[in-house]
Amino acid sequence: MSGVCMVDPDFAGRLGGKRLTTAEVLYYMPDHPVLLQSFMWQTLDVVPEFPRVHSFLAFWRREIDAVIHSVSVTASGLVTPARIDWNTEITLN
Repeated sequence: MSGVCMVDPDFAGRLGGKRLTTAEVLYYMPDHPVLLQSFMWQTLDVVPEFPRVHSFLAFWRREIDAVIHSVSVTASGLVTPARIDWNTEITLN
């Protein structure tokens, strides 16, 4: 494997413009319309079109016996370097 560079597909997607996206779906069951429940879901998606979120919501409407009340979507910013805080005590003998 000399000379082969392995890149995590999620990281490559983020470099290609995908963002960590969180969708919160408020929904209710048809038998209990006054009881709102929450479902959180995360994925990598393209902003602002959100094709994966739209696909997921279409699946929900087609396959899940729950009525969507509302959806909130947030997406993280660009890929940034990790921040490391060095707060270490050193004792000298």
